This record gives sequence, C-alpha cells and structure tokens, in this order.
Amino acid sequence: MTAFLPLICTLLLGIVFIFKFFGISIFKEKSPTGLPNGNMGWPLIGETLGFLKSHNSNSIGTFLQEHCSRYGRIFKSHLFGRPTIVSCDLELNIFILQNEGRLFQSSYPKPVHDILGKLSMMLVSGEIHKKLRSIAVSFINASKSRPDFLHYVDNSSISLVDSWKSKRQVFFFKEAKEFTFYIMLKNLLNMDPEDSVAAKILEDFLTFMKGFVSLPLQIPGTAYAKAVKARRRISLTLQDIIMKKRENMMSGTNARDFVDELLAEVCLNDEERVSILLDLLLAGYETTSGLLALVVYFLAHSPSSLQSLQEEHQALRKTKKEGEPLNWEDYKKMEFTSHVINEALRCGNLVKFVHREALKDVQFKEYVIPGGWQVLPILSAPHLDPSLHQHSLEFNPWRWADPSTNRKVTPYGGGLRICPGTEIGKLEIAFFLHHFVLNLRWKTEVDESPILCPYLDFKRGLVLEIEQIEE
Repeated sequence: MTAFLPLICTLLLGIVFIFKFFGISIFKEKSPTGLPNGNMGWPLIGETLGFLKSHNSNSIGTFLQEHCSRYGRIFKSHLFGRPTIVSCDLELNIFILQNEGRLFQSSYPKPVHDILGKLSMMLVSGEIHKKLRSIAVSFINASKSRPDFLHYVDNSSISLVDSWKSKRQVFFFKEAKEFTFYIMLKNLLNMDPEDSVAAKILEDFLTFMKGFVSLPLQIPGTAYAKAVKARRRISLTLQDIIMKKRENMMSGTNARDFVDELLAEVCLNDEERVSILLDLLLAGYETTSGLLALVVYFLAHSPSSLQSLQEEHQALRKTKKEGEPLNWEDYKKMEFTSHVINEALRCGNLVKFVHREALKDVQFKEYVIPGGWQVLPILSAPHLDPSLHQHSLEFNPWRWADPSTNRKVTPYGGGLRICPGTEIGKLEIAFFLHHFVLNLRWKTEVDESPILCPYLDFKRGLVLEIEQIEE
C-alpha cells in the first residue's frame, strides 16, 4: 500500500490543481427554485466535455440538439466548473446582451483571463470597459473610410490575388490570416510587412492562437503555456513600440498613427495602451480572416451566389477608370456582397457563444436565472433555427434582401459589447472579393463544412485549386 502513496498524493494534488485552476467548487449547492429543466451532468466536470465536442459549423452539434429536444431552448447545465443556464433562444439571447452591466456581466473562465490579459476588452466591465472601448471605437470609425487606409486595403488585395495567378494551389486560410494581419499592423502601427518586427509579431500571434483554442494546461511545453508566453512577448514588443514613439514625439521625428492617438489619451497608462492594441490586432486578424475563409468556402459551394457576386463587381468595375482604386462610395454600393458576407456569418457561426454571469436573480418569463450563475447565450442556435429562417441550413444570400433577417441574428454579439470592428472587417473582405472574383476561378478541396472546436477551424486548411485566370 505504501508503494502507491506517491501516486495517490500526485493524483490528489492534480485534482486540487484542476479545481483551483477552473474555480470549481467541491461542495454541492442547493438548487434554486424556478430553474429551467436540464441535467447537471457528472460530478466536477458536469457536461463540459459534451458541450465542447467539435461539430460542423452549419449545425449546433449533437449536445445542443439533444438538450433542446429534451429540455427546450433554455436549460440548466454545469459547464466550465459552474452551474449554468444555456440559452438557444433568440429572445433570451438578446435580453442577456442588451442588459450588460445591469443584470449580467462578462464572466470568462480563469484560463481565458490568463491568456488574454486582465485588461482585455472582452473581460473587463464597468467604467474601464467603457473607457477602453470608446477609444477603440473612435479609431475604427475614423479610419474605416480614410482614403489612405482604403487605398492600402485595395493595393494589398490586388497584390495578393496577383501572386496567386501563377499558382495551382493556394492554402487560403493561412494566406487570409497574413492578409488581414498585415492590414491591421499598417492601420494601427504604420508598419509594413517587410519590417522584421512585423514578422516577429505574426509568429507570436500564430503561437498565441494555437494555444487560445487548446486545452488550458499551464504546463511547460503545452500549446497553452506557449501561448501565454507568446502574449507576453507581443505585449513587450508593443510596449517597446510605444516607448520609441514617445521618444520620437519628443524629438519631433514622428509619423502619426494610432499609437500617437493612444499617447495623446492622458487617461490611459501604457498597460492599457498595450491592451487596446492587442485587442484590435487580435480581432482584426483572427475574426476577419476566419470570416473571409467562410465566405470563400460558401461561394465555392454556391455557383449561383458566385455568379451574382461576379455580376455586381463587373458592373462596379465598368464605372471605374482603368486602374482606379476602390473607395468608400464603391463599398457602400456592394449590396449583394454585403448579403454574401452576412449569410456566411449566419451559416458559418464564427462565434458560437459568449460567457456571461447573472449579477442578481433575474426573472425571464417563467424562469429564474439565479444570481452568480453562469449564462451562455448560444449565438449560433437562432442562426440555424428553421422557425426563424426558411431552409436555415442553406447558404442563401438573397434572404438578406428582407430587412427582418437582421433582427434574427447576432453574429457580432450585442449591447455594450457588440463587436466595434464589424464594418472595417466587412470592408476588407468586400475589397478583397472584388479583385478575387474578377480575376480568378477556383474550386475548394474541402467538401465538408468548417469545424467548430468550438472555434473555427478547417480540417485541411481550405486549399483552393486555381483553375484559370479570367482575362
């Protein structure tokens, strides 16, 4: 028996570590009254493993399908170490998102805090969130229609498409990540792709994202541990850029960019400035590239949508002079393009759910959401609900000609935390699509839908076969 004591002690310490890491309580709490039906699952882990099981993005997965069928669109569970109310109901989702700060607040698991940083806009609440978000939104609104930014996006799109004309295969997801990342670097830091620092930041971001969607084990050598270190390196790089910019401002040898605007905000400290830059880089890099890959995937499987998109851009190009760049007015004319992007968001479900916590007992219809409980609005569920969308599993951009469709989806969240970069991301994609559909024909090797784990991934990287060049 004594020979097994070291092993037993190790197992006990491991269990204590997991409890501490995820904030799991070992004490069974008395179930409040008025709860929706549901199942709290296994001791300790609840139903987390089933909830996180990967599935195609054009479905909500077997876990949610079975639970909604058995308990209804609102049910209780035990996820991520906490008692949880899960909502696949559009009305409750909107209610939760619109009542941020009053009835609910952002509440992500500890591993997310550790990897994103304590000042991430996704995590902070109250006045600090309002301050950081206000500065980010102000910059995005000012830059999205700025001629030099639009010209850079247009030129970057042309260069990327031209570089593919001599290729037979394109690893699209990888190329999309680099495309969107370098646009954000230029927009935020006035940094070109050729800059050695740009390559360093990109490498760290790739490491960061691999760990962000991995099992959160803070053990040396794991993807998560590497990601935490990568985030620290990115923060130090951004801190160094801010310090050099401050020195240049004092010497009068400075080209203005977003860092200058951050330095002009006396209400910010450098830690907050770094956090804003990191948030904007992450959002502009990861979500925009993911959406771009979804758009191309769905277009490859919808010839009629691709044809209509080509016709819209052919008509637009006829209004332009030879070599004349796209501008803001051109973007606003891309009506069907906007429908395609919105439909890719609805079908592809870039963000499956968000984490919230009830600040107090909340009554919603016949249900009570207890204060302190975790609440998970499943944003993807209403997107694929056949009672809200006719032929909900079909990619059909024309459904967006009906203005009511906008009220049936929440791909960018809602309320105080609605994604501030929605418009700028759509613009980058629209400009890219203009040159892409007019200059190349392609097909995709990926026949199955993109995978959510629960975050977007492609089994084989979304490889495009370039068929021919359109002359």
